[in-house]
Amino acid sequence: MATLDDIRGIVQSLAQAPLPADPDESLFDAGVIDSFGVMDLVGKLEERFGFQVADSEMVPRKFETLAKIAAFVDARRG
Repeated sequence: MATLDDIRGIVQSLAQAPLPADPDESLFDAGVIDSFGVMDLVGKLEERFGFQVADSEMVPRKFETLAKIAAFVDARRG
């Protein structure tokens, strides 16, 4: 995924724990980010990639792993 490195950098800037090496590992379970941190993450994604995330899309499972975040961003960038 072209955006995985970008996503990793954004999440790292907000991380409360080291990022997992596996992009499919849960960021919540690893203590990297919590449900409150998702709001900050979404704000940074919107700023970096130039799109808005609708309230209906603010579902924590969409932001659970680096891979899921990258897939979400790739889908939004079309």
